[in-house]
Amino acid sequence: AKALGQVMAAASPTVEQQPGAVGGPAELIRLRAANASLRADNESLRAEIEGLQGENEGLRAANASLQQRVEALERQVGLNSSNSSKPPSSDGQRKPRKPRRSQSTRGGSDKPSGGQPGHPGTTLRQTADPDHIETHRPARCADCGAALTAADSVSYARRQVFDLPPPPRVEVTEHRAHTCQCPACGHRTRAEFPENVRGPVQYGPRIKAMTVYLQNWHLLPEDRLAELFLDLHGVDISAATLANITRAAADSWRACSERIRDLLVAADGTKHLDETGFRITACGQWLHVICTRWLTFYRTSERRGSLLAGLRGCLVHDHWKPYFTVPDVQHALCNAHHLRELEALAELDGEAWARPMQDLLRMASRAAGIAAEEGWTLPPDLVAWFEQRYDRLVAEALEYHEGLEPLRPAGKGKKGRPKRRPGHNLALRFRDFKTETLRFLHEPGVPFTNNQAERDLRMMKLRMKISGAFRSAQGAADFATLRSVLSTAQKQGRNRIEALMQGPAVLLEGLRC
Repeated sequence: AKALGQVMAAASPTVEQQPGAVGGPAELIRLRAANASLRADNESLRAEIEGLQGENEGLRAANASLQQRVEALERQVGLNSSNSSKPPSSDGQRKPRKPRRSQSTRGGSDKPSGGQPGHPGTTLRQTADPDHIETHRPARCADCGAALTAADSVSYARRQVFDLPPPPRVEVTEHRAHTCQCPACGHRTRAEFPENVRGPVQYGPRIKAMTVYLQNWHLLPEDRLAELFLDLHGVDISAATLANITRAAADSWRACSERIRDLLVAADGTKHLDETGFRITACGQWLHVICTRWLTFYRTSERRGSLLAGLRGCLVHDHWKPYFTVPDVQHALCNAHHLRELEALAELDGEAWARPMQDLLRMASRAAGIAAEEGWTLPPDLVAWFEQRYDRLVAEALEYHEGLEPLRPAGKGKKGRPKRRPGHNLALRFRDFKTETLRFLHEPGVPFTNNQAERDLRMMKLRMKISGAFRSAQGAADFATLRSVLSTAQKQGRNRIEALMQGPAVLLEGLRC
């Protein structure tokens, strides 16, 4: 027994023998076995605790990631046309609450609503030279019943009704090229037809101009346009014929559209750029626009980053980064986008610096607008005050975001720069592109927004909503060509139908740039 106790003591030296213990060697063996079992249980519990701690950390990370995702989704649901660049059509049936006038992104105005002094107006007024006169005379005296004649008229009251005449029906003009025989030699000579009369039957220039105008400016599909011609003018034109008319018109106006592009590229001054998605067959492409108050040029491209070379002047855009790769130009950012982004930060994220920055930009815009109307530049001390206030708000925004806990990566092993909150990105843009954001304060010709390009591009989205997509790349290019011509004619103060009938040479003559 003594030898057995020595062996057990050597195997488990941590258990000390207690002199006088009851039970002898058998009890000692049992205790040592129980001690070994407890040690094993302890190690198992330690491993289980470590596993639970690791699982807890994983659940914490997953919870934080899900919470971050829920916040992002809630913010996405809260975005609408008033606090983001989403179009009003994306608001659906439940329109966002219409902001009060003082909450508009453009800010309030001291001018009264309606037409301003000096505006000519379009109120319906009586004309001194009516086309038709209908005379109404009483047949008998209302007092004694005696008969009344035209000679008894002493005065009259006038009321005029403005209406459209009956729609003109199609007129057919026959051209006859006579052949004459010379009485001297007997040779027969036939007269030449006019240059624009090329077939036995054809449609005239006004029908062709109306087709191009209604289809490419008012965006009527071919089938509906054929119905309109039949109902209004009694002419039955097939959709294929309308397509051929548009195709031929695009070919004849393509050189004019390219000339408009060259004038825009080479001109100094401010130019507006924008782009939007364009569906051609089953593929998504891009429609680019470059414009001024006088000229407009559209073009389609498979690549969003396909830019025009040789641009000059100052480019106004919405901070799309490829625009900054254009060499030897200045840049100005659209502050309408900034105001909407600040609205989302104030409304959805509750960032304290957003409202003051909105107010500052609106105040600067009003000051620049008043200076432009009065024909003078902003005082340097006022510009310096705007810039100092701008810097303080940007610093406040950066300090706020740098004090927040960084966002967790969206997935494991994701490369690239760490994800930042929308407010942080906007604050960095304000810091890094201060000159481009506030350029309108220093240069009177630079506008506060990029509304010119957005107005010129807005109807293109309506075209996609009406017709869905273009059937071919050639059809999309023809539409861009004709739309460039029509938009330019409108900006030049020309009647678009008359411009289409007169031809490219007349439109290009005296073109204002």
